[in-house]
Amino acid sequence: MSNTNILSISGGKDSTAMLLLALERGVAFRAVFADTGNEHQAVYDYLPYLEQQTGVKIEHVKADFTAEISRKRDYAQTVWQEEGIAASIIADALSVLYPTGNPFLDLCLWKGRFPSRMAQFCTEELKRNPVLEQVILPALENGTVESWQGVRADESAKRAKYTERTDQGGGLTIYRPILTWTVQDVFAIHRKHGIQPNPLYLQGMGRVGCMPCINAGKAELAEIAQRFPAEVARIREWERLVGMASKRGASTFFAPDKDSQNHVAGIDTVMQWAKTERGGKVYSLFSQPAMYTGGCASAYGLCDGGTV
Repeated sequence: MSNTNILSISGGKDSTAMLLLALERGVAFRAVFADTGNEHQAVYDYLPYLEQQTGVKIEHVKADFTAEISRKRDYAQTVWQEEGIAASIIADALSVLYPTGNPFLDLCLWKGRFPSRMAQFCTEELKRNPVLEQVILPALENGTVESWQGVRADESAKRAKYTERTDQGGGLTIYRPILTWTVQDVFAIHRKHGIQPNPLYLQGMGRVGCMPCINAGKAELAEIAQRFPAEVARIREWERLVGMASKRGASTFFAPDKDSQNHVAGIDTVMQWAKTERGGKVYSLFSQPAMYTGGCASAYGLCDGGTV
């Protein structure tokens, strides 16, 4: 019975540090990237850079919701009609309920809504399940698996309760090799191996992965609004499509708590709110995104003093 080490790589600082640690230890492993479909192009560009610098091939997997969307079409045509949903709403839903090949968008079309902090189904459906089903379970047929996860205890109260190893049963162990590391440790191993961090960390992003993430803070949203209008436009179009796939006839990317008035607000309203102060009542005159002030936009002090 063999053991397979499987590293989940996101293109972010922590999983990169974990990858470098595995190389230092000289262990054999497979590196896997779960493509959510809601990534900035910088992530897709960074993965080949990592491959080139480390010599590690990174496998790509992604979820497929073709069957789920097909079932929803049937459901909308039958159950929605029986429930008395307006014919116009059903017609709108049927016009968009086709798989696009983008995992994030297809997931939301199927659900008829976007994930939220209270229902964060994106992580399970777009990251955990594809790696489990397409990589881990097949590997378990030939032996045991250690699934390496680049999480750190100081990231959240929830992660502070994690242990370094968790036995999942059936030959699967979750291994968190950098659980006790600080963010300084993470970037130190980047420097040690001459690896540049993902450039998004120099552009106001506190996390790398979904662009934007449903958990993004106000300052990060302000940077996204100014730096990445194409990403905002993409979410605007997704809101239109997912809204049509919803029996409510509307859906927004961010939950109401992102909006200062605590009501449903589209991406444009939220991005405008992100530029404000005093509970969303006035626009900030002094706390402009770093790209306009000439200051460092890195939350981790990665800039060397110039404009990013």
